[in-house]
Amino acid sequence: MGDLFQPTHLLIIAVVLLVLFGGKRLPELGKGLGEGMKSFKEGLKGVSEPPAAAPPLASTPASAGAMEYVTCNRCGSRVENPMGFKVVDYVCRACQARG
Repeated sequence: MGDLFQPTHLLIIAVVLLVLFGGKRLPELGKGLGEGMKSFKEGLKGVSEPPAAAPPLASTPASAGAMEYVTCNRCGSRVENPMGFKVVDYVCRACQARG
């Protein structure tokens, strides 16, 4: 009952992982594990980069003072669109709940 991580044990673990996750999933799992370990180490050091700024949205809001409204395509109810983005094929929450 000597060492736990003998070459035979590691080979059996590798075969079991290959059977469970498949050959295509293993690189993705390894990458995710590596990124998680890296962020954990950075957190322990207290050195973390500031979060990246969000990219600008494709649409631009309407003029600041005017309130925009969108109309539901199913029931015709009007809902405020405070950001003023162009909305295509809008369906209100009530119609979404009905299906």
